[in-house]
Amino acid sequence: MKKILLATVATLAFAAPSFAAEPAKTVGQAPPSTASSFYLAQDTATMKCQIVEAQPAAGGSMKVVGAAHGTKASAETALKADKTCK
Repeated sequence: MKKILLATVATLAFAAPSFAAEPAKTVGQAPPSTASSFYLAQDTATMKCQIVEAQPAAGGSMKVVGAAHGTKASAETALKADKTCK
């Protein structure tokens, strides 16, 4: 009987941390960032691209090309590599 009790206690001791509460996870969204992001914005009329710090508004004459970049250097590298920009 003692063996069964000890085995149960040992099992619960190792399993208990897995039942601990986890913080809520964001699904399908980027986490809020305090650092600025850089975007490649393409003018739909001229097809020219530029690097901007604010995401262009939907429905405007500018559209975002690719994803947000954490640094301006990363955005500049993406701008040089992008084939849709003139």
